[in-house]
Amino acid sequence: MKDDEANRFGARAARYLAVGARAGGFAARVAGGRLFGQGGENGRDGDAEALARALGGLKGPLMKAAQLISTIPEALPADYAEALAGLQSQAPPMGAAFVRRRMSSELGPDWRAKFAEFDLQPAAAASLGQVHRARTLDGADVACKLQYPDMASAVEADLAQLDLALSLHRRLDPAIDAREAAVEIAERLREELDYRREARHARLYRQMLAGRGDIRVPGVHEALSTGRLLTLDWLEGEQVLSLADAPEGERNAVARAIFAAWWEPFARFGVIHGDPHLGNYAAFRENGVATGINLLDYGCIRIFPPAFVGGVVQLYRGLREGRAEQVAEAYRIWGFRNLTHDLIEALTIWARFILGPLLDDRLRTIADGVSAGAYGRREAAEVHRHLREKGPVLIPREFVFMDRAAIGLGGAFLHLSARLNFHRLFEEALEDFDLDALAARQGEALDRTGL
Repeated sequence: MKDDEANRFGARAARYLAVGARAGGFAARVAGGRLFGQGGENGRDGDAEALARALGGLKGPLMKAAQLISTIPEALPADYAEALAGLQSQAPPMGAAFVRRRMSSELGPDWRAKFAEFDLQPAAAASLGQVHRARTLDGADVACKLQYPDMASAVEADLAQLDLALSLHRRLDPAIDAREAAVEIAERLREELDYRREARHARLYRQMLAGRGDIRVPGVHEALSTGRLLTLDWLEGEQVLSLADAPEGERNAVARAIFAAWWEPFARFGVIHGDPHLGNYAAFRENGVATGINLLDYGCIRIFPPAFVGGVVQLYRGLREGRAEQVAEAYRIWGFRNLTHDLIEALTIWARFILGPLLDDRLRTIADGVSAGAYGRREAAEVHRHLREKGPVLIPREFVFMDRAAIGLGGAFLHLSARLNFHRLFEEALEDFDLDALAARQGEALDRTGL
């Protein structure tokens, strides 16, 4: 990564000023309202909207971080979380002239000669970069993910400011302490800047999911990739939301593939996709019938120690068998500290929400009678009520993406109106589960991919 783009002082200073001014104005508004007794119930009327307005114009990595933290129950107030969840986490697209300069900086001034075709208009945009469709000299259709300029500066400046909303909330309503969660999100965002690492993630997923005909993972084109440019196979597919009116069998097939793409790597290798939202999946068809998914993005991948995977399995089995001490020990493995009976009771409300569909041996939706927008909201409110009485609790960093997965996967299954036996699917993923075998598989897979 070139020094002039890696962490330029001017770019970082400008980002600090923009974020600080917007977020500082929000903090002053909230603090003033508290001081003078303004606002409605809990003194928060309009605060959520003010936060969204303050941060929404900035887009980019700060919005991605805020949206991730907003899925943790009551790390931010529910109305704040709802406002943040609705924000768009993408920057304005780079124009054609800018794309030419960026491609030249990554592949050299003769970059265009390395492609048979290259569309200067983006096919998709995200928080850290945009995707262009191209064709290689040997005729392969590819997706070129090109990082926006100065993203290292933007990430560092945004992360330095993220603690503002969290620290303000800790002072006003300290039932949840999300400081460790913020550290976890910061590490994953910094990793996402490294497209060479993302290329290794993609190779890891091709290895872990090899042999599954219902999940497609793109290959990496090494010669056309750098630290800020990632070139992958172009996989044809359609938005998962377009299947809302498809036959139930097709919707269930796609949902089954989404489930396997997340839980099998976790149960067998200790690896999870940390951002399983609908935009990271595309359904593909065979003979006109939707039968599986393309897994499209590998920036936010979390690799857990085998012991943590064992803790998740222990929690699942402890809840299923009603073994209270096993459940408590699982929380300790997850990283929760200072556990009391009341705190365990509060945590178990959320655990039963996350793992509940896996415990229930029947054909069902992921949440019977609940809409995608309301998924988890009732449980989060109940957890918060308990913690206000019995807390506070420091959320361990290992919790962040397990929680994010529950929300992301649940939303996908609800949008598909999928009816599956999630318990049996999970038991299939756990077949012959053994921590020593998992550790060996993980070590071999990471060695092969250079992670």
